[in-house]
Amino acid sequence: MGSQSTIDLAYIAGFLDGDGSLMLQLKARQHLPHRLMFTICFYQDSRHEKPLSWIRRKLGIGYLSRRNDGMSELRVNGYAQTKIILGELLPYIKFKLPQAKAMYRAAWLLCEKKYLRKLDPKERERLVKYMLIVQGSNYATRKKKSNSELRAILDLTP
Repeated sequence: MGSQSTIDLAYIAGFLDGDGSLMLQLKARQHLPHRLMFTICFYQDSRHEKPLSWIRRKLGIGYLSRRNDGMSELRVNGYAQTKIILGELLPYIKFKLPQAKAMYRAAWLLCEKKYLRKLDPKERERLVKYMLIVQGSNYATRKKKSNSELRAILDLTP
């Protein structure tokens, strides 16, 4: 992410608080176990997407796309990238702080182990807790997974 000024980091954190989202999801894959997806997303009306380009330049990562509904979004995916970015932004995040902390901690778990399947049962329990915190703060357009569903997917059922 490079060295950023505290003003830039505070601006980006404020933008995330107001017009962004943090997503931590389990995605099903064909013939393979589930994949954990970490996403930081910033949204803006496509007519005013310049701030998203500025954020992308400052972060040095992410991809900008225009949606069919007139909105543009800047997405950053991956647990390693998420950990770095949230680590820099955490001191400035206010409204999304609980979910940002949970996502940061989940990213640390995966950075240490590299693969979801290498997490021991206690670490997978912590991961479920973090996922529930993140998804509990988000609006749902699709059905959210329950605690029992997450536990079953992560092989934590008795």
